Amino acid sequence: MGKGEGDAGKLRGEILERLKEVQDPELKMDVVSLGLIREVSVDEEGKVSIVFRPTSPLCPLAFKIALDIREAAEKVEGVRKVDVEAVDFLWANQLREFLKGKG
Repeated sequence: MGKGEGDAGKLRGEILERLKEVQDPELKMDVVSLGLIREVSVDEEGKVSIVFRPTSPLCPLAFKIALDIREAAEKVEGVRKVDVEAVDFLWANQLREFLKGKG
């Protein structure tokens, strides 16, 4: 494993720990324990991509949760940019546009 891969793996672990602070407001549980985080990838420049699945295809709080996920990941030292994507969510395209406007 090269230095960059080890750094990315360490950063990924730190991001997952930080995401445990993000709660689903209705269920009062963190998004990691709920299994809502489907993927976290980190490249050697500190660009992070997070894929999450809201609790339902019509989840009314998905926009807030997505913002909370992004803000939590951005607080981790070494993270340069965070992209959050929702899967199995009816308004995934609108959420993507919303996050672009909030970035």
